[in-house]
Amino acid sequence: MNLECEPCDLYKHVITRRQLLRRGSTGIGSLALGSLLAPEAFATGLADTGGRQFAPKAKRIIFLFMNGAPSQQDLFDYKPQLADHHGKELFKKFDAKSKTWSKEGFIEKTQRLTGMTSGQSSFPVARSNWEFKQHGEGGAWISEILPHTARIADDLCFVKSMHTEAINHDPGVTFFQTGHQQPGRPSMGSWMSYGLGTDNTNLPAFCVLISNGTGRPGSQPVYTKLWSNGFLPGVHQGVQLRGGKTPVLYLNSRPGESVAARKRMIERMEALNRIQFDAFGDPEIATRIAQYEMSFRMQMSVPEATDISNEPRTILDLYGPECQKPGKFAANCLLARRLAERGVRFVQLYHRGWDQHGGLIGALPKQCNDTDQACAALVTDLKQRGMLDETLVVWGGEFGRTTYSQGGAGKAANGRDHHPRCFTYWMAGGGIKGGMTYGETDPFGYNIVKDPVHVHDWQATIMQLMGIDHERLTFRHQGRRFRLTDVHGKVVKPILA
Repeated sequence: MNLECEPCDLYKHVITRRQLLRRGSTGIGSLALGSLLAPEAFATGLADTGGRQFAPKAKRIIFLFMNGAPSQQDLFDYKPQLADHHGKELFKKFDAKSKTWSKEGFIEKTQRLTGMTSGQSSFPVARSNWEFKQHGEGGAWISEILPHTARIADDLCFVKSMHTEAINHDPGVTFFQTGHQQPGRPSMGSWMSYGLGTDNTNLPAFCVLISNGTGRPGSQPVYTKLWSNGFLPGVHQGVQLRGGKTPVLYLNSRPGESVAARKRMIERMEALNRIQFDAFGDPEIATRIAQYEMSFRMQMSVPEATDISNEPRTILDLYGPECQKPGKFAANCLLARRLAERGVRFVQLYHRGWDQHGGLIGALPKQCNDTDQACAALVTDLKQRGMLDETLVVWGGEFGRTTYSQGGAGKAANGRDHHPRCFTYWMAGGGIKGGMTYGETDPFGYNIVKDPVHVHDWQATIMQLMGIDHERLTFRHQGRRFRLTDVHGKVVKPILA
């Protein structure tokens, strides 16, 4: 180096830290913009870098989430022993001096109970109020209050050994949706959108529908954090479609505003945003550009997707009379099918009202009446259209309910507390073996005795069906790589077709 040169020559190639970060972020932002404006190309690229690793068996998912936790002993996990021992104490007593369990009772109580029953002096075994019968060639046991589900038994795979770590609703629901009990992580639908892109640029890749049950109206709220994109780009956040004349808030043009005028406004806003993007390279600006363009396209696509006036009478009858009442569960099931056939990657339905700590005998049939026909209709409808093989339908809640009664047992269980140790899910289509039952609980339906399936195992299995290696689809955030299944999860291969 010539030390006699002018000082300005020594520093002419030196840049400040701010300039370095700006230039570097522009490159990252350009990648983000490309992924948002051409998600199909980005998804294709992920196949070579850890996204889609397998030939997918499913192209889309419809997740029927029964918010509040259905009682598995009253619906699917038939335990005749409950009737034989109804009213007897479920738990053994522990003698601290001898460190032994009593002969009386059936289960050693070593687990945490919720504050709603931990103070009970008695934990009586509680039988179900309803009869069970076997259905289909697989012989699945199904309660009499689910007659329509019983008719599609051979299309369903019942997983009776689900278990979770959460014991209360908010962390339990959050765990299923995001893979973590604490809020802030991306939801499953957002991960699918990020990893696989979309099959329809006129609709979001991830849509959310909510309905309120008649069994316990006004029970646990459903928060927008459950379909949040978390630390993924904002374009992957779920879009809620509401019942009524305005399915998506703030989507419609103002009175007197023409389509052409709206288009001009979007184009000018995009031009301004691109100037900002070129200057700063912020990926959130790229998201804003993509979302404005998507909202304009949705002005045309959403009304068409939500209009069921062209559905034949046979389909309306299949789903039942409530499918013509926007916002009802049956209407959301029909809308889910319409969204799925239009290329929406992930459709999430929440049906509230399953939290029966008391009044179960009166409330549970109402919840089943809300959902039974529509769930069966959805599976049947997809099958008739040749879509079920490529559509994974999932049904279940955040945990199960207790074998013992909350309060007195009475003639049958009229209240059950939260139970994370075992509960039932069913799955259909999309590469799942139909007509089978996987996993087994003890004679009292309290503990798993065969083939346990953790929430992360279930998530890993769903990702496998979508062609994704759950260990390789990651996103770097705050210095570490995150994934839906965190550092856990194994694929449940026996249930795969």
